[in-house]
Amino acid sequence: MQAAIGTPGIAATRILFVKDGKVYQIDQDGADQKLVSSSDRKAMSPAWASDGRHFAYMEFQAGKGWLYLQEMGGGKRTAVSTTGSALDFTPAFSPDGQTLAFSRATEEGTDVYTINIKDNCCLRRLTVGRFSDNLSPTFSPDGQRIAFVSTRPGLPQIYVMAADGTDQQLFAPFDYGVTGASNAPEWSPDGQSVAFHRDVAGTLQVFVLDVRTRTVRQLTSVGRNEDPTWAPDSRHLAFVSDRSGYRQLWIIDLDTGRIRPLLQQSGARLPAWSPRLSEATSSTP
Repeated sequence: MQAAIGTPGIAATRILFVKDGKVYQIDQDGADQKLVSSSDRKAMSPAWASDGRHFAYMEFQAGKGWLYLQEMGGGKRTAVSTTGSALDFTPAFSPDGQTLAFSRATEEGTDVYTINIKDNCCLRRLTVGRFSDNLSPTFSPDGQRIAFVSTRPGLPQIYVMAADGTDQQLFAPFDYGVTGASNAPEWSPDGQSVAFHRDVAGTLQVFVLDVRTRTVRQLTSVGRNEDPTWAPDSRHLAFVSDRSGYRQLWIIDLDTGRIRPLLQQSGARLPAWSPRLSEATSSTP
């Protein structure tokens, strides 16, 4: 594939997803499905580290949301310090793997935080949602910016800020009173786009934001389509759709527009596409 189009393909990649409160992985061609979460508690929001050897996810315990880091190979997991005191969710790794951004919901609202997971320290609040909620962070591939969801316009929309929380501004344009809620942003590996889903006349559809021009285009229109996640080639997106009559995982090729089912079973949600995996990582049992 690389020789044909000049860029690496997606063969040695996997997709994490959630079904019935468990995290699974599957190859990009729909083969070799495996259970990877190691707890009986309900898990959500899986996210890959850039090395492809670890992933983060949230787990419900006693009404709180704990964040965990887990090895893909042996399954060893570690709780992220300072989490579990509130509802912590939607973790996202920085490109260098040293920082984890996440959403924290308290009685005061929901905001974006970061924590240094390399040194297990330095919890930092990046947004102050006194009159709005801020959530679902995603790092730019250079680690300099974070896109996120904010309700400050009324309905949730896609915003962006510097990685230290400064310079917060609207990212994906919308029409007040016309455009529906926008959620689940994910920055593309090449840095040029942000995928997200948006309510269109009561039904969620997948959109892509051009980072340079700040224009958006709609990718889907059949059925309900949500939770897009980028392949490492920045050409393919996996997402959840009910276009076949039930919710399952699909993949779209942005160059050709071709859409194909990934998983022929219902109930899968919250996909997360891996980076390119080394031979050792991709063969890990």
